[in-house]
Amino acid sequence: MVSADTRSGSGCYISILNIIQGNDVDPTQIHKALQRMRERQLVDFIPWGPASIQVALARKSPYLKTPHKVSGFMLANHTSMAELFDRLLGQFDRIRKRNAFLDNYRKEPMFRENLDEFDSAR
Repeated sequence: MVSADTRSGSGCYISILNIIQGNDVDPTQIHKALQRMRERQLVDFIPWGPASIQVALARKSPYLKTPHKVSGFMLANHTSMAELFDRLLGQFDRIRKRNAFLDNYRKEPMFRENLDEFDSAR
């Protein structure tokens, strides 16, 4: 799992899933908060699709004791993931240029002659 900075302004949300757990959760308050977010445009969504915010309400588990009345979890799909892949490819290029960490691969029959498989998989 990775985490990206969604505040940089270079990306936008594709979809958001909120899971809210608690016995004192009022669905009308959640609906009003989502309406305020949409009206004030606090969250940037993709321009080519609808603002997809899904909310799942769940009761508190009787088996897990927590000091909080309400807890939540947000899972979001954001376009800033492209920045993470760019950073990962930059790190791969630096390692590949130095031929670092390739000794174990050269012992394998597939990579004895050359390491072109790494470059084509990039």
